[in-house]
Amino acid sequence: MIALITLSAAGAQIADQLAAAIHDTRVYLHDSVDVPIPAERFSRTFDLVAQIFNQARGLVFIAPCGVAVRAVAPHIRHKRCDPAVVVVDVGARHAVSLLGGHEGGANDLALTIGNLLDAEPVISTTSEAARDIIVGIGCRRDAPAATIVQAVQTVLASEAIGLDRVRYLATADVKRNEPGLLQAARELGLGLRIVSSERIRAAGAAFTPSEFVKAKVDLPAVAEPAALLAGWRTSLIRQKTIINSVTVAIARENFSWSASVPGDPRTAPGGLKRP
Repeated sequence: MIALITLSAAGAQIADQLAAAIHDTRVYLHDSVDVPIPAERFSRTFDLVAQIFNQARGLVFIAPCGVAVRAVAPHIRHKRCDPAVVVVDVGARHAVSLLGGHEGGANDLALTIGNLLDAEPVISTTSEAARDIIVGIGCRRDAPAATIVQAVQTVLASEAIGLDRVRYLATADVKRNEPGLLQAARELGLGLRIVSSERIRAAGAAFTPSEFVKAKVDLPAVAEPAALLAGWRTSLIRQKTIINSVTVAIARENFSWSASVPGDPRTAPGGLKRP
């Protein structure tokens, strides 16, 4: 069971949306919130978490991070047995993998929630957060997983990029249920990041346009914008390449914060002096 816990009316709407899309969930709503959604009621977060911590495979707090930290802290035992804990802000901007990243499945749960809410999954696990490559994918309906895997591997190899550097596969929301793409992500051992059509249409970046994609799904492109928009401070290092009707583009994230700030004295000759 995944527990969706919230203390506000805005959070209740998010919980209701997630409950409709994620299997085996249960909504827990604070007594003070007067909204007509199916939910179990609670009066104290600490008491609720004490009751369900060892029963749930995941706890999703649609609430401040501080509430989640204080509520779960007394019950944490070991990363191999604790449930996944994810925190979502009531603006549905971020889904934070807070506890149980790999072993507990919080990273995967944060990605799933991010895709459902068009929110940013926040994953700080070093082995994943240090990866800097995002592979954008576009494909025809019912494209086989093997064809997609081969296309991804071929383009990565041509750029001398190992699979261990890839953070996500990424695609547009119109492809979120494509069986071959979902299976390809599983076979490659990668998360699939979904980018909303609204964000693709609103993006000001110059994508290589596709009349075929425009006619089929009313988007200017899929692979290039998905690769760019699925990460932060991204730049396109491989424009779209089509292999057996699968379109692949590669973007790289820039991990140097100072490199993205024009005129930052830390990047100037000599830089800042230590006191």
